[in-house]
Amino acid sequence: MLSLIKRRRSIRKFAQRGVDDELINQIIEAGIAAPSGKNNQPWKFVIVKKTGFKEMIAKHTHYSQIIRDAPVLIAVFLDSSLSYDRTKDVQAIGACIQNILLAICALGLGGVWLGEILRNKEAVHAILETPNHLELMAVVALGHPAEDGEKKEKLALDQVVISRR
Repeated sequence: MLSLIKRRRSIRKFAQRGVDDELINQIIEAGIAAPSGKNNQPWKFVIVKKTGFKEMIAKHTHYSQIIRDAPVLIAVFLDSSLSYDRTKDVQAIGACIQNILLAICALGLGGVWLGEILRNKEAVHAILETPNHLELMAVVALGHPAEDGEKKEKLALDQVVISRR
């Protein structure tokens, strides 16, 4: 498992071939296996494959080419009707997204967590016609990788562990 975590990379370029719905289901199942406070599971998802929707969404982010080129987008939402503590629920959504990214990698696919689009989350909400109690938290773009992804240097333990008591 640790090797998978260390191997995962953000993939921003995709081969132009589809992703089987069964793989997408496995990815979502990995996301919903994430921990959440009181097991409230505050997440909802919209799967986007249609070019027209991707084009409309792409107009609302600096990373429009990634949105256009990805065979699949997973829009991840926080369901406020299930929320009991916003901070904990947002943390749960982060864990959910990490599980999604790890599943994408484990299945031999590539993906990237897009957060910049949140500055236009109301526009995405309107395009996807989602209920008002859902708040966009991220869009994950995924597909068969057309690149290996850049290995980013991570901080050393002595740079992040401030104390051992």
